[in-house]
Amino acid sequence: MAVPKKRTSKSKKKIRETVWREKANQARIKAFSLAQSILTGRSKSFYYTTTEKDSNLSE
Repeated sequence: MAVPKKRTSKSKKKIRETVWREKANQARIKAFSLAQSILTGRSKSFYYTTTEKDSNLSE
């Protein structure tokens, strides 16, 4: 016969949610930092190609 599982405590649920949110926050910070370095032209570890269309638009 099927038996329902025990309920997860509020504290355990809150800890898991906090860990998940912190991982998302770290990814957000890293992506924003990379975007800033690309826009300012100081990126050392990220290489990308520019096309003629892009360079004509900036002039």
